[in-house]
Amino acid sequence: MSDNIHFIGICGTAMATLAAMLKRKGFDVRGSDQDVYPPMSDFLTAEQIPAFAGYDAGHITADLDLVIVGNAISRGNPELEEVLDRKIRYCSLPEAIREHFLWGARSIVIAGTHGKTTTTALTGWLLTHGGVDPSVLVGGIVRNFGENGSSYRLGSGRDFVIEGDEYDSAYFDKTAKFLKYLPDIAVINNIEFDHADIYADLDAVKLAFRRLVALVPRRGLLLLGADSANAGALAGVAVSRVETFGLAEGADWQAHDLEAAGSATRFKLLRRGTLFGSFEAPLVGAHNVRNASAAIAIATEVGLAPDEIADGLRTFKGVKRRLEIVGVAGGVTVYDDFAHHPTAVAETLAGLRAAHPDARIWAVFEPRSASSCRRVFQDDFGRAFAGADRVLIAPIFRSKLPEAERLSVPQLIDDLQGRGQDAAAAESIDAIVETIVQDHRAGDLVVLMSNGGFGGIHQKLLRALA
Repeated sequence: MSDNIHFIGICGTAMATLAAMLKRKGFDVRGSDQDVYPPMSDFLTAEQIPAFAGYDAGHITADLDLVIVGNAISRGNPELEEVLDRKIRYCSLPEAIREHFLWGARSIVIAGTHGKTTTTALTGWLLTHGGVDPSVLVGGIVRNFGENGSSYRLGSGRDFVIEGDEYDSAYFDKTAKFLKYLPDIAVINNIEFDHADIYADLDAVKLAFRRLVALVPRRGLLLLGADSANAGALAGVAVSRVETFGLAEGADWQAHDLEAAGSATRFKLLRRGTLFGSFEAPLVGAHNVRNASAAIAIATEVGLAPDEIADGLRTFKGVKRRLEIVGVAGGVTVYDDFAHHPTAVAETLAGLRAAHPDARIWAVFEPRSASSCRRVFQDDFGRAFAGADRVLIAPIFRSKLPEAERLSVPQLIDDLQGRGQDAAAAESIDAIVETIVQDHRAGDLVVLMSNGGFGGIHQKLLRALA
């Protein structure tokens, strides 16, 4: 067992979370990053993990047993170069998770283009509430875990619930992270093209998921989203048991009779055509009913009863940055949402519209992710904002992309206006805040969508509205 572990790039959410989990297991853990600043610095301090600001070969000391290299790290990094020169043992983040947590566990891997974080959080909470005492690793802050929420929990049970990311593992391993996670139970919610910076096309994405399916053992279980043709097609290559879930007719776990109830959604769930139970999830939108259906199927496989599952689902507190209310000011409710793919944008807005049919909804979107900044989704974004009444598009975060590859905001605005929507481009965060402050009215809902910090717009807007 390695006792002294150093993380290169510790301030990534997954890296910091793994560092905390290893610290709790008794390892001596530390790390470094280009910048160390709140909230990640606060998290590391609370976990008593030292973090160096800036990369320096001097951080690679003789007592190190293992170095974990983040997938944002590349050749030329002084710490990485020192590790290679001295031939110190190193690995990627998913390799470290596998080696230290998964070999002895029943690994429950939640994958798919959309819904991974929420489905992982739901599954982890249902199993926790049901007394199974799982370990959980999720790419978001789950409000049910700890006083202030957490992205992980360490349990004493056999189950390890983990979010299976299709993004690459490290500069030396460009395969998907989830291929390291030894799935006994695997969920594939849906498959669409994403991560245009590492996948050439949809076929490349589908190949990664086929490889995941090939890892599920014969005695295992593969759960496939029935509403995604690309996910459903994987049933033919599975060796394990296969069950489907979703809203589609014929799904093994079919949700129906969806009813919006404020910030919650009620639904019934059939299991192979027979009523399994009636449920209420404190989440909005059909996409979250799909997520909940997958979590219910897993909880049943683990051995929980329908009543236990229903009670756990009702007490789920959600995940930060997934349509999270960050404040109310001036009669306006402000949400923070992680949506950055056209499908996620469309489903989030549709869910909010179903929950608040009479409200005026503002969609404020920052093209920030490696895919959303690219022209590949130009037409899809032109359709994604149909659930909003007002649309404001922030400047593109990755503005150095070649113009031929870069999302065209003027064209996007033209497309939205051509569909009859009130849409405009904004030159800055301050301009967005000014527009909303000038034009808002009581009862408006403002959804701020970005996979990053969005320039601190959340608190700026709330202060201005107040």
